[in-house]
Amino acid sequence: MGFITELVGHGLAKFLTKPVRQSTQVATVSQQQLVDTLQPGDVLLVEGNTRISVAIKYLTQSTWSHAALYVGDRLPAESPWELPKVLVEADLQEGVRAVSLAHYAHMHTRICRPVGLSNEDRQRVVDFAIERIGHQYDLKHIIDLMRYFLPTAPVPTRFRRRLLALGSGDPTRAICSTLIAQAFESVLYPILPEVQRTWSDNPMCADCYAEIYHIRHYSLYTPRDFDISPFFDIIKPAIEKGFDYRALAWSHETRESLNGEAEPARPDGCG
Repeated sequence: MGFITELVGHGLAKFLTKPVRQSTQVATVSQQQLVDTLQPGDVLLVEGNTRISVAIKYLTQSTWSHAALYVGDRLPAESPWELPKVLVEADLQEGVRAVSLAHYAHMHTRICRPVGLSNEDRQRVVDFAIERIGHQYDLKHIIDLMRYFLPTAPVPTRFRRRLLALGSGDPTRAICSTLIAQAFESVLYPILPEVQRTWSDNPMCADCYAEIYHIRHYSLYTPRDFDISPFFDIIKPAIEKGFDYRALAWSHETRESLNGEAEPARPDGCG
């Protein structure tokens, strides 16, 4: 029975990780810009194009359906002509693996950088992810896979995050940014912690209170959380390395069109 359920689980995983037809994605930054900007410990968010990506984006009401951790040059190349594998991610089919930046060359991405993370803790976060490369996931938890077959089901907003953690089986941990959340949890770096306010015991300050941070369960984290976290900076490569709009090489046609008569604005101000 276990063999059959695992076989079905692998079939479901294969189906869910297939790309779906959608509007063309635009990579807003080049691969070279990513290489020049990324630092070890950065989280790279990806707008995925698979069936499961559609479900995750709906349930989280976000552009981002996947997250990977940038580990820099820590992983040796298997062959001289192989592109360096600089990202560690959790994949539903293959488990924890390392991939190159080219894997997401044509996809919309965003860099989220932990603010103030010490070099020692940055190394620990990277090591945490690297040590788990090769870990596979038990796909016998069918209930953890079936939820993604109804990507646009009318789920109330307050239940969507819980739906992602339904069952809390291995497939859930492979999908919901858990690998990265656990890596940062290992050095007590916050993502979206639960904050408890308690009144201070200081008799000299009757209105003072203390904020006590609690780690949120890792199965509840999604790629969107790194984007909205107050403790991660959003890094835009085109701006990070210096941006001058006057230096852009606009096409001849564009410049010619700007010299023509501008279209009058509509009364309502809309285009």
